[in-house]
Amino acid sequence: MHVAIAGNIGSGKTTLTTKLSKHYKWKPHFEDVENNPYLNDFYKEMQRWSFNLQVYFLNSRFRQIIDIKKEDKNFIQDRTIYEDAYIFAPNLHSMGLMSSRDFENYKELFNLMDSLVEGPDLLIYLRASVPTLVSQIQKRGRDYENSIRLDYLTQLNDRYEAWISEYDKGRLLIIDVDDINFSENEEDLGSIIQKIDAEINGLF
Repeated sequence: MHVAIAGNIGSGKTTLTTKLSKHYKWKPHFEDVENNPYLNDFYKEMQRWSFNLQVYFLNSRFRQIIDIKKEDKNFIQDRTIYEDAYIFAPNLHSMGLMSSRDFENYKELFNLMDSLVEGPDLLIYLRASVPTLVSQIQKRGRDYENSIRLDYLTQLNDRYEAWISEYDKGRLLIIDVDDINFSENEEDLGSIIQKIDAEINGLF
């Protein structure tokens, strides 16, 4: 089984991936943030590094999906290949931070990869307001995230909502994280697990 967690920067994807992988004994696949050679440069000079960054993420997530399909295990994935293609890359293009030439090249690459893989069995979308995202980003204190602008987060949120409203790759569970604290509150985590159990039971 392949479960994936989607959500904007600071929505809690990595924390929930970690907790669910422990609870269900699922093998986690995390977003390659620490080893990403473009991330620091991107936040300093978005226009110069946007294409490089997005291709790196696309390749990384495609490899994850290939690995997931090879092994006969249950996996949980921190962020999906679709978020790069439907949210981050088009947002950079619309902001003038990725050229049309690069964006078309990127889309063709994604479409080829997308034709070769299937969506996750269950997608968990963490919905969060911009104030919640800002609070979470500040709490974790990553240097390269200090320069993220509010309008950038807002545009990403709008694109997430548009994408989720048309999502058709498999089962979808939406969790509103504004009023819960699953990272510290066991009851909040338990309520999420109950919802996931119900979705998983529906798969079989």
